[in-house]
Amino acid sequence: MAGITIDNVTKAYGKLEVVHGIDLDIAHNEFVVLVGPSGCGKSTTLRMIAGLEEITGGEVRIGDRLVNDLPPRKRNISMVFQNYALYPHMNVRDNLGFGLKIAGQSAARIAERVDEAADILGLSELLDRIPAELSGGQRQRVAMGRAIVRHPDAFLFDEPLSNLDAKLRVQMRTEIKKLHSKVATTIVYVTHDQVEAMTLADRIVIMRDGYIEQIGTPMEVFNHPVNTFVASFIGSPPMNLIPADIASGAVRFADGTSVPVPSRLVDCVTEGQEVVFGIRADDITPIGHGIHEAREITEIELEVDLAELLGAETLIYSRLAGQEVQCKMFDPRDTRNGERLTFRLSLDRAHIFDAQSTKTVRPR
Repeated sequence: MAGITIDNVTKAYGKLEVVHGIDLDIAHNEFVVLVGPSGCGKSTTLRMIAGLEEITGGEVRIGDRLVNDLPPRKRNISMVFQNYALYPHMNVRDNLGFGLKIAGQSAARIAERVDEAADILGLSELLDRIPAELSGGQRQRVAMGRAIVRHPDAFLFDEPLSNLDAKLRVQMRTEIKKLHSKVATTIVYVTHDQVEAMTLADRIVIMRDGYIEQIGTPMEVFNHPVNTFVASFIGSPPMNLIPADIASGAVRFADGTSVPVPSRLVDCVTEGQEVVFGIRADDITPIGHGIHEAREITEIELEVDLAELLGAETLIYSRLAGQEVQCKMFDPRDTRNGERLTFRLSLDRAHIFDAQSTKTVRPR
């Protein structure tokens, strides 16, 4: 088992550079998720680790080995793809053991490793079935089992759940998290789904346009986004971002409505500065329907445009200074479109971003 080091790695296709000198250290047994929109470079980065894409510049190390020039089969990694890539004519047992058979392992060793992987993933009763007789979730477990039997230094997952329906995705997220606790190894996982990233990762790497925007634990990137891109990408629903400026010690919106500058940020902004005010739906709640014990609160009246009942909470859509904002009502009651409600804003959980740089304003 081993960690992975990516040092100033670039990837170009001719004159078009798609990954721009990224650096990333992944510890042994760490679960790291690369996340970002389509075309951000996350899958290309994963494929460079695997050896499926040639590196244009920089270095990739797996453990202590420089692997830039090693073919995939010599990197001792296992990769799980979104399309499973199972052999349709082989049963589960033979699919699991095929890689070991090609590598010249003995029949006894293959049987031992296959039984071990089948036990970990709950496949023991399915070993004689062919892929056509399995559900999507079972096929994905077989694909993971085929990776496990090799005892690799690292597992690489390339959007493995994208072909599953919503219920199966939730189930398989749990299976993958359990797998990581049972099999102590490094995992690098690529997804465009920020919910997968938040629920699976020890650390999240957020990418955009071939650059790394932020690296941190799920709670770090959720609570302390470094810029408006991360704030809008991480969280479901995403953070509300409302253009404003600083006027007389307050955040003033385009319609003249204003809220106080959060006290921790008063010394970090200047009069007339153009900013973006950020606040999550959980932190804009109707009076009597919030859950946070906020230390710093202001109130604002908004009109309900639409209410979506989600069971224990209701997601309320409204508008502030012409911008759509999403709010949460916990322990909900019936609401009507057009109803005006007084909302409590938790200023101690709000954010201010500089409008020009898009970077977060932090206490000095």
